Amino acid sequence: MKIKGYLIWLFFLLYPLVNALAQTEDYDVLYTPRKQQVTRDIESVRRGERDRNATAQPRGNYKRWTLEECIQYAIEHNISIQRLKVQQKVAAVRQNTAENSRWPDLNAAVMQDWSFGRSQTYADMDEPLSGTRLGASASIPLFTGFRIPNEIARTKLEFEAATQNLEKVKDDLSIHITALFLQVLFCKELVKVNEDHWLLTQNQLKKTILLIEAGSVPSVSLYDVEAQLAKDKVSVIEAQNNLELALLDLAQALELERESQFDIKAPAFSEKLMGDMFRKIMPAQLIFEHALTGKPVIKEQEYKVASAKKMLKVTQAGYMPNLNLVFEWGTGYLYRYDGQDVVNPSTGQLVKANGAFGNQLKNNDYMLIGLKLSIPVFNRFETRNKVRAAKLDIADRELALEDAKKILYKEIQVAHKNVTAAHEKYKASNDAVTFTSESFRHAQIRYELAKLTSFEYDEVKTRFLQSQSEQIQAKYDYILRAKILDFYNGIPVKL
Repeated sequence: MKIKGYLIWLFFLLYPLVNALAQTEDYDVLYTPRKQQVTRDIESVRRGERDRNATAQPRGNYKRWTLEECIQYAIEHNISIQRLKVQQKVAAVRQNTAENSRWPDLNAAVMQDWSFGRSQTYADMDEPLSGTRLGASASIPLFTGFRIPNEIARTKLEFEAATQNLEKVKDDLSIHITALFLQVLFCKELVKVNEDHWLLTQNQLKKTILLIEAGSVPSVSLYDVEAQLAKDKVSVIEAQNNLELALLDLAQALELERESQFDIKAPAFSEKLMGDMFRKIMPAQLIFEHALTGKPVIKEQEYKVASAKKMLKVTQAGYMPNLNLVFEWGTGYLYRYDGQDVVNPSTGQLVKANGAFGNQLKNNDYMLIGLKLSIPVFNRFETRNKVRAAKLDIADRELALEDAKKILYKEIQVAHKNVTAAHEKYKASNDAVTFTSESFRHAQIRYELAKLTSFEYDEVKTRFLQSQSEQIQAKYDYILRAKILDFYNGIPVKL
């Protein structure tokens, strides 16, 4: 009986140990095949084969573009700007045409004719004739109802309006290039943040193996970390692809043939610089008052209003008489097919038929100088309707000017609110990074002491990554908003 009791006691004593050994065998079945692979991965990390250069594309020692260089190149090569430059030259040609309208015009004419039947000769008889006539005429405008000076002034104003339109498109392009440039900088920093977190997960994988070998955490934790490592690598690849797309967008905006070596030079943004940008922001009303005197979008509309007023004076000149100084000269050659001489009834002299060509041109020339006054009487109300249309055009352009001012004021107000909100968001994101960074540091310590599961550790790390991403986005959004407000204030876009 005693032996039986000892056996029962021994069974209950050894049962937990046997159960534990069974679980250990299951552990070895799950863990041992992966242990060797993970060990090789860790050795690979130690040799630097899985650092951030594993997926990042190498960039050589070639030229990197600054923002100022990008803007200048875009202005010189943008197709829309090139077309506007052509339109500006067209306006200059029209101005030159108007200025030249003060000069006299000169025309020459040559005419060859044949006549049959009763002809206008001394004999006034039926006879076939042929004639050659040469002539020239000139006209000098003396008074045009002030149409010419007003037309010259109008074309000058149209040229200035075209110039301001060109400057407006240049400003818009500068802001567009700045936004794309900052997007590239944002993507660059996001790539770096994702690569750093990928390396943190690699280090976590290494520590997890050590903890598993020490028996501090279950083997299942290994798979959780492996899954997170794969997700982090996907995030790195996506971030790098977004960077390549951002560079492509910038290169296309520059009208630049995309090359693999295209890259930009990242400026330094210190906290002092970020704070100075906000302190230099002026009230919205002061920015608007300054913009009214210098923004091309306002000056263009002002020139168009002035041009429309000059056009009204040009059309009103149609009511006024025109006075021109005219000059004419002519000569001719007459050929009689019957060859008979005739007597000039006014002089009684015999005129020989078919004289020499040169002699006839010399003897038949005449000259005329005179003044020509044209007085408009009735032209089917054409002038009246042109004047009405010109007045309506003035009203339309004045409304366009007021509309441009209202739009500008709204844009400045929105830009001012946006930069203020972006600055507050940037400060809040800095605080978030500070707190999540400290939380992540404590999570690392607790994880190394096996007091935190891999799931909890990844959750803290994800919050840290999210706060870093939000900080980068808030940073470049704030810079862009500040540069837009500087643009309205007439300050050139620079980083």
